[in-house]
Amino acid sequence: MLLTRHLVLPVHRTLPWGAVGAAGAAGWLLTALTRTGESAERLSLYLLRAAILAFAVGLAFLLDDPARHTTAAVPTPRPVRTALRVALAAPAAAAWWTVALLLVPPYVRPPVGDITLEAGAACALAVTGAAAAVRFSEVARPGLPVAIGLLTTALLAMLFQPGRWALFVPVEDERWAAAHDRWGVVLAGAVILGAVCAVEPLRRRSRS
Repeated sequence: MLLTRHLVLPVHRTLPWGAVGAAGAAGWLLTALTRTGESAERLSLYLLRAAILAFAVGLAFLLDDPARHTTAAVPTPRPVRTALRVALAAPAAAAWWTVALLLVPPYVRPPVGDITLEAGAACALAVTGAAAAVRFSEVARPGLPVAIGLLTTALLAMLFQPGRWALFVPVEDERWAAAHDRWGVVLAGAVILGAVCAVEPLRRRSRS
């Protein structure tokens, strides 16, 4: 426990705050557009979803660690180091999301609980993708390929999602509630898979 406390400041310094901050700023800009006129208000849900995706792309860089192969030798297990990175980023993510919601006018804001579920699932998928890349490869900076994969997956899901399993539906759509049941499954699956992928990479564990 004492060793973990000593890791907090060094890990905080190595987090990719620049990438996360830039993604967050882009997301706020998108949500602020909902206040620019009636046409933007009608697009508020889509702008908010775009903001979520932008911020999730920033979180894809959360596990980037140029010193990965050096820190692998420290006594603190990788799951603890990964959890520490996530824990340090969580308050910033919560604050970002609060501001993003407040930027959307209340009368066009989608149901907060449901859209927050979408945001949580997107962010969890981003971090899980990075954790999977770290576990199954030797790459020290998984952020860029994970971000590209996340953007591609989101685009394909929006373009080719089957109606029965649709995730991206408008508020007035009768499938809204069912879609958010599916978002809950996506979130739970991402969290479980992320926890599994947070263990020591397979190659390193086999060598030891």
